Amino acid sequence: MRILILVAFLVFFAPAGAVGTHSFVGFDTKGDVTLAAADKAAPLYVDSNDYPGVLRATADLRADVQRVTGTLPALHKSAAPAGRDVVIVGTVGKSALIDALVAAGKLDVSAIRGKWEGWQVQTLERPMPGVGRALVIAGSDKRGTIFGIYELSEQIGVSPWYWWADVPPTRHAALSVTALKPVSDAPVVRYRGIFLNDEAPALTGWVKEKFGGYNHAFYRKIFELLLRMRGNYLWPAMWDAAFFADDRDNGRLADEYGIVMGTSHHEPMMRAHKEWQRTGNGPWDYSRNAGVLGEFWRGGLRGTRDYEKVITLGMRGDGDEPMSRDANVALLERIVADQREMIRQEIDPDVTKVPQLWALYKEVQEYYEQGMRVPDDVLLLWCDDNWGNIRRLPTPEERRRPGGAGIYYHFDYVGGPRSYKWLNVTPLPKVWEQMHLAWRYDATKMWIVNVGDLKPMEVPTEFFLSYAWNPARWPADRLQDYLRQWAAREFGAAHAADIADIVAKYATYNSRRRPEMLEPGTYSLVHYGEWDSVIADYNAIVARAETISAALPRERRDAFYQLVLHPAKASAVVNELYATAGRNALYAKQGRAEANALAVRARALFAEDAALTRRYHALGNGKWNHMMAQTHLGYTYWNQPPVNVMPAVSEVQVKPGADMGVAVEGDERAWPAAETDKLTVPALDAHERQPRHLDIFNRGAKPFDFTVRAVEPWLVVSHARGTVRTTQRVTVDARWDDVPAGVNTGTLIVAGPGAEVKIHVPVHKPVGDVKGFVETGGVVSMEAPHHARAVAAPGRQWLALPGHGRTLGGVTTLPADAPALTPQDGMRLEYDVHTYTAGPATVNVTLAPTLNFQPGHGLRFAVSFDDEPPQVVDMHADVSLAATDRRVADGAAAYSTRHNLARPGAHVLKFWALDPGVVLQKVVIDLGGQKPSYLGPPESPRVQ
Repeated sequence: MRILILVAFLVFFAPAGAVGTHSFVGFDTKGDVTLAAADKAAPLYVDSNDYPGVLRATADLRADVQRVTGTLPALHKSAAPAGRDVVIVGTVGKSALIDALVAAGKLDVSAIRGKWEGWQVQTLERPMPGVGRALVIAGSDKRGTIFGIYELSEQIGVSPWYWWADVPPTRHAALSVTALKPVSDAPVVRYRGIFLNDEAPALTGWVKEKFGGYNHAFYRKIFELLLRMRGNYLWPAMWDAAFFADDRDNGRLADEYGIVMGTSHHEPMMRAHKEWQRTGNGPWDYSRNAGVLGEFWRGGLRGTRDYEKVITLGMRGDGDEPMSRDANVALLERIVADQREMIRQEIDPDVTKVPQLWALYKEVQEYYEQGMRVPDDVLLLWCDDNWGNIRRLPTPEERRRPGGAGIYYHFDYVGGPRSYKWLNVTPLPKVWEQMHLAWRYDATKMWIVNVGDLKPMEVPTEFFLSYAWNPARWPADRLQDYLRQWAAREFGAAHAADIADIVAKYATYNSRRRPEMLEPGTYSLVHYGEWDSVIADYNAIVARAETISAALPRERRDAFYQLVLHPAKASAVVNELYATAGRNALYAKQGRAEANALAVRARALFAEDAALTRRYHALGNGKWNHMMAQTHLGYTYWNQPPVNVMPAVSEVQVKPGADMGVAVEGDERAWPAAETDKLTVPALDAHERQPRHLDIFNRGAKPFDFTVRAVEPWLVVSHARGTVRTTQRVTVDARWDDVPAGVNTGTLIVAGPGAEVKIHVPVHKPVGDVKGFVETGGVVSMEAPHHARAVAAPGRQWLALPGHGRTLGGVTTLPADAPALTPQDGMRLEYDVHTYTAGPATVNVTLAPTLNFQPGHGLRFAVSFDDEPPQVVDMHADVSLAATDRRVADGAAAYSTRHNLARPGAHVLKFWALDPGVVLQKVVIDLGGQKPSYLGPPESPRVQ
C-alpha cells in the first residue's frame, strides 16, 4: 500500500524544474553532486566577505533544502570547504572561494564575467584539496549570484510563491545536480520591476493588519519574492506611504537584498509624494516655489545617497495630475536641468554615471513630441495607455541614445473610463504581443509593471518578469507551455495542462470586458445566445477547476484557490450576476412571472460573490484577510463605489390566474404586446443546422396547458404539448431530408388558454456545391486564424496568437520592427466565402487595440473582395476621447469598410497588413443580417 501511495504521489507531482530554464537537478543520487540523501545534506560554503545579500540568499537556499528534504545543510561563512559533496557560492571578484577556483584553472567564468547579473552553475570533480565534488554557484555581480542561488531553489521544488500564495514545496528524499558543463544565464532587460500601486483598500488593509504598515518587515517579503522571480527593481506603495521616510530600515534592507529602488512616474528625486503632503511648504509648483521644492528633492538624494537606485526626473501636477495649463516645455527643461545639478552636487560630479529616468506618462509624452528633450544619458521610460497598449516605442534615432529606453506597463489602473483593480484581466498573449514589440524596438533598459495589490496578479507578474529576463526563450507558440510548466511547478504534472488552460481562459474571458465595466446589457440577451454562451464559457472552466481542487492533496488547495479556483469562480459569478439582472429586466418588461425568480437568483449570486471573498480571507486562518476587499460591483462612473452594490432587479405582480405569453429567439418583444404576425425566429439553415427556440411563459400565478403544432411536416418541435408553470422553452428544427430546396417559411401554431399564436420559421436549404465560409442569417463571420491562405511578402511571416482575441485568437506579422508595406507587396490573409446575397456588403473587422507606437500615421490595414482595389484604413485616424475610451473598454478596436458584391456565390475576402503591429482577430461580412451584439456573430459554417 505504501508503494502504491508513493507511485500515485509521483504521478501527481512529477518533478518540475524552474519554469523555462535548463533543468540540472535530479531527485535521486545519480547526479554529479548529491545535495541531499539519507538525511544528510551537502554543506554550503560562502565567503563572509561576499555581499550581505549573497549571504542572506545562501541562507534562503539552506532553508529551501530543508523545506524539500527535511534536512538542514550546514552553512559555513569562513571555513575552507571540505567533504565528499559540497556547495560553493560566491561572486566573481568578491568571493575568495570563487576567485581561487578561477585562479587555479578549475572554474571558467568567461561566460559571465563582466555581464550584468550573470550567473553560472557547474559541478566540479576534486576542485580543491579535501573536496571530492562541488556544486559551484557563481555570479558576475551581487544579483547574478543571488539569481543563481534562487535558480537552484526553484529547480529543487521551491516556488517563488511558496509564501505569497502558500504553494508547498514538493518533498523529495534525495537531490542531486548534474552540470559538468557550465549552465549560465544573464538578463536581456536591465531593470525588471513591479509597482505596488492603487493599493487601497486591499493590500493596505492587509499590510496594516499583518505588519502594522509598509515597513521593512513587509518589504522583506516583497524583496525576496521579487528576487526569486528574477526581478531587481521596485516602485513601492505610495497612496498612503513613504518608503524611505516611514521606516529607515526600508532603504537599507532593499540595498542589502539587492533591490534597485525607484519612485513612481510622478515622484521625482527619490521622494514619495506623501512626504510632500505631510511636510511640504507652499504649492507644488516649481515656477512659484522652486527653492522649497529644490531643498525637498535634495533631501531625497541625501537620504538615499548610499543606495542603488534609478532617479525619476521631471515633475507632474500635485497628486499625479497634469501640470497647470500654463506649464510649458521650457519650465520642464529647467526643472530637469536643476534636478541634474542637484544630483551632480549630492551624488556624483559625473552625473552621467547616476541612473536616471524620465517617464513619458500621459501628457509628458506630448511635451516630448512638442520638442522637449533631456540629456542622452537619461533613460526614456515610455508608457502604455494604462490599459496594456504601448503608446510609443523608440525610433531608430532614439535607439542610439546611451540612456536607452524602457516601458511602464499596467495590469491595474485607477482612472477613466473605469478603474480596474480586482482580478487579472490581461491574458499572457496580450502581454507577449506588446512586450515583444518593446523588445524588438530595443526598449530594454527597464520594464516595470503596475501590479496593483500584487496578489491577484501572480501569474502575469511572473510572466512579465520571466519574459523580461529573456524574450527569446518564450516565442508566441510556447505561451501555453509556459503556463503548463508554471502549473506543473505549483500543482504537479497530472493536472498541469488543464490548469494552464483554465488560467489562460479566465484571463481571456475577463479581457473581453473587465468585471468593473460589466453591465446587465453588456452582452446580448436575444441575439446569438451571447450572454448564455459567455456564462457557459465561465461555468465550464469553473467545473474543471472544482474537480481538480477536489483531487489535489489538501495542503495544495489553499494555493489552488488563490491562483486558479477563486479568480475563475469569482469572475463567473459576477458575469452571471449581471446576466441574471439583465434577463430579469427583460422578463419584467415582457411581464413574465419568472422575473421574480430571477430577482431571487440575482440576490443569491450577489451573496455568493461575498461568500467567495470571505472564503479567500479565511485561508490559512486569516492569512489573507483584506486581500480581496477591492470593490468591483456597482460602478457608476470611473471611480470605484464605496461598497459593492448589486445591480438593480425588478419584481412583477403576477395575475391571479393563468396568462400565456410567447417570446421568440432574437426578439425582445413578446406576445401579446407584440403583433402575432411579426413573431419570427431566426432562420433555420441547412449549412448551420442550428435549432431555434421560443419561450411559452406564464404571466399569471396558475399553471396552464399548451400545444405547439407545426403546419409543415418537415418542422420538428421539442415539446408538442405540456404544462407551463413559469417558462417552457420549445426548440424548433427541420428534417432536412424532407425540406424543399430553396428559401421557405414554415409556421408554428402555439395554443394556450383562450388564444393561438402564429410563429414564422424561415428555412434556407440552398442547392449546389459551396466552398469556404457560408453566409447564414445575412452574415459571414470568421475567426482570424481560420484563413484559407496566408500570403507573406519576402522576409515576412504571419504569426498566430492563440488567446489574443475576444472569441478565439489573433494573427499578426513578423518581424515586428519591419518597415511598412503597400498592398502591392502582397502581405495578406485570404478567406474563401460563399454568399447568397448580392449588393451592398459591410466588412466589420475586430483588431487588437494596438496603438501607433511610432511617429507618423496610424497603423494601417486594407480590405478587399476578389480583385477590387484594397480599401486602406488608418486605425488611429480617430483620436477622439470617445474612440479611445471605446477601444480600451472593449479591449478591441472595430472598423468597417463598405463594398458591393456584384453577384452571389464564391468570393475571396482579403485582409492586407501594411504596418507591423496590426493584430487581426475577427472578420464579419454583414450582408444585411447582422444583429446588435458585443462579440459579434458566432463563426459561420465552413465547407472545406
